[in-house]
Amino acid sequence: MRNLTQVEATERARLLDVTGYDISLDLSSAVQAADGRTYRSTTEVRFKCAEPGASTFIEVAADSVRSATLNGDPVDLTGWSAEKGLTLTGLAGENMLVVDADFAYSNSGQGLHRTVDPVDGETYLYSQFETADAQRTFACFDQPDLKSVYTWHATVPEHWKVISNMPVEREEGAGDGLKTLHFAESPRMSTYITALCAGPYHEVRYSHDGIDLGYFCRASMAQYLDSDDLNLVTTQGFDFFHEQFGVRYPLPKYDQVWVPDFNAGAMENFGCVTHAESHYLFRSQVTDFEYEQRANTILHELAHMWFGDLVTMRWWNDLWLNESFAEWASHWCNTHATRFTEAWTTFLSIRKNWGYRQDQLSSTHPVYCEMPDLEAVEVNFDGITYAKGASVLKQLVAYVGEEPFLAGLRAYFARHAWGNATFDDLLSELETASGRKLRTFAAQWLETAQVNTLRPELTIGPDGAYQRVLVRQEAPEGHPTLRTHRIGVGLYDLTDGRLVRRERYEVDVDGELTELTDLAGVPAADVLLLNDDDFTYTKLRLDDRSMATVVQHIAGFDSSLARALCWTAAWDMTRDAELATRDYVALVLAGLPAETDINLVTATLRQASSALTFYADPAWAPTGWAELARTAKAALAAADPGSGFQLAWARAYVSAARSDEDLAVLRGWLDGTEVTTGLTIDTELRWSVLQALVANGVAGAAEIEAELTGDKTASGEREAAYAHALVPTEENKATVWAQLTGTEALPNWRHRALLQGFSHPAQVDLVAPYRERYFTAVGQVWASRDSEPAQEFAMLAYPAYLVEDDTVAATDAWLAQEGHPAPLRRLVAEGRDGVVRALAARIRDARSA
Repeated sequence: MRNLTQVEATERARLLDVTGYDISLDLSSAVQAADGRTYRSTTEVRFKCAEPGASTFIEVAADSVRSATLNGDPVDLTGWSAEKGLTLTGLAGENMLVVDADFAYSNSGQGLHRTVDPVDGETYLYSQFETADAQRTFACFDQPDLKSVYTWHATVPEHWKVISNMPVEREEGAGDGLKTLHFAESPRMSTYITALCAGPYHEVRYSHDGIDLGYFCRASMAQYLDSDDLNLVTTQGFDFFHEQFGVRYPLPKYDQVWVPDFNAGAMENFGCVTHAESHYLFRSQVTDFEYEQRANTILHELAHMWFGDLVTMRWWNDLWLNESFAEWASHWCNTHATRFTEAWTTFLSIRKNWGYRQDQLSSTHPVYCEMPDLEAVEVNFDGITYAKGASVLKQLVAYVGEEPFLAGLRAYFARHAWGNATFDDLLSELETASGRKLRTFAAQWLETAQVNTLRPELTIGPDGAYQRVLVRQEAPEGHPTLRTHRIGVGLYDLTDGRLVRRERYEVDVDGELTELTDLAGVPAADVLLLNDDDFTYTKLRLDDRSMATVVQHIAGFDSSLARALCWTAAWDMTRDAELATRDYVALVLAGLPAETDINLVTATLRQASSALTFYADPAWAPTGWAELARTAKAALAAADPGSGFQLAWARAYVSAARSDEDLAVLRGWLDGTEVTTGLTIDTELRWSVLQALVANGVAGAAEIEAELTGDKTASGEREAAYAHALVPTEENKATVWAQLTGTEALPNWRHRALLQGFSHPAQVDLVAPYRERYFTAVGQVWASRDSEPAQEFAMLAYPAYLVEDDTVAATDAWLAQEGHPAPLRRLVAEGRDGVVRALAARIRDARSA
């Protein structure tokens, strides 16, 4: 595929106006096991040229091109390649290009992905075109600011359904058990949000407020498509966004398709959203954490229908705005329109923590940054682009006020509908609506990198009142920006075990030291909480008095957001080697069993596991794992039978189990003995238990195959592949490594499962020989794979569990070599960052002993 540069895209957008695509796909080959590798795609492209006689190029990432004509004349194909596209010379003012080509079905989740359901042998297809993979299915000018209208035609088996951006206009027989579906012409949109899904999908339809709503999944997953709940969240989102945005959803229908083997969580194709089936169709019991994550994703993609689809970024420089807005809007909507009223707590504990982690890597970058080419874009779908950007938008809303923000947004939609825009366009509308100058704010927050830390510095007099309260703002060396933060300062008093907020002040923190003069003479609180209500994007510290209270009484806060701020502060301190890992784990084990927010329980248990894996002194870590297992076992026994909290603690127990006694309990769960009352050992939990047994060397291949026999589904095959990769023998690890690095690219689901199972916290010594092999193989894998699996290998195969100076040295030696692609260098350097951080935390933990 062509690595399109911003310079090329700018010039091509100046030259061309694309007035229409007509795309015909013959997908009859999809069900042919022998020769079903490619499909035929014929594209008619109509476009105008501002300079007749000029030349340009069009992307055609095909397997082969049968023919191409421009204005009736043959196009010279000798210079064509999937990497370069097709050169077009001697353009007229009005042009018609016809490209007849064979394209390859994908198994990487990019382009037109093909999968066969092991349950019934049926074939399913779905498209995934972001960032620039539409060219894998049809000839196109594949950049976001060359919008056009699209008319799709698809020839498929008679029993299939086909879903695209627009409704089917008519259907006709095509002979030999085939039919051709013709879709209505679409409104203007970018290539990357066009879509086509095909197969014998199960379908449920509703109607709401004049919009036809469709919900699709594979036939074998129909029993898990809880369409009533999906439709409830979707319609709540439509009602809320219609009211707030002041612009109606512009298409006649809105389909959502839950598809297998999806790389991301979901994709905002206009009117044809695809979701990851494995994430969001629940085959077994889940907690409200999973339901809220699903609701958030549904609303994120729905928000994109306005911000991203109706109005689209001009170039990928504004990718952050596209994703940050949807990220902000989904949590905002969840809080106000659904049952997930504490969604901002989840945003802090899950998404914002992602942003904080990403922002402290050596690869940190401003929220807004120039994207010179598509390769740079591919690795920027990160925590800064999503979570930090959304945090900045949240603060911007607080800064200008929600109503002026919405007024500016409505004007932005009205002015740029069906077109392309930049952040500067949005900022202009927000300035007009709010009357505030926002350029300084934008420059400070969007054009600088890294995260500040806010620390309170208190002086308390003999009368128990504050004499002086200062907020010290810190910035890391190399990124010295001190920003203006609008924050809340909460004063909490301990009363009968509860932490009651006595007062909340709103202040602006600016510069290195800010004195909170309003607090002088105020009786000192048991907890002084900076950034109360989580307006700004910053790391927090607690003063000694507050920290001592929180350690004993963190569950005493009525507000889940206040508790989340304290949990996050403790986690940041651990990662920054300011708090010993064993002290963090002790805080978790003491305070978390009383936590009543399932999202905080889930997030904090994950962090405790990460702390023991990476940040604990190896000499103490086995003690920590045993303490976590003991606490989890007690908490699941004490939880309400059948509750989400019981399941969350059961999962934690499974992942923490290391001792013979605990592993014997897990073995009993599989056999139906010693199962805690109310806990259902259903399909997904059975796999988790078996995988824990395999990882610890007390179950093996025979038991994996026996479990797969009872779950011969796509999910079962994925879980079995992961379990097989976990088998802790030298021979097995060598086999898995050979598959991951071989010449034949694996299907994306299998590739991911093997990568995840190859390394495990309990198998550090076993994978030690692969440190050097990683650095030998990573360049070859990167060059020979599609971008998604290439990135996954670079990140997941990195020897992150080998927290040793030798890992840093090996990484440095590789980074010192010439010729590695910049995106790959970035990902490898990020792996190094994690090891360096873990080494510092381990030293801090060992010192505390």
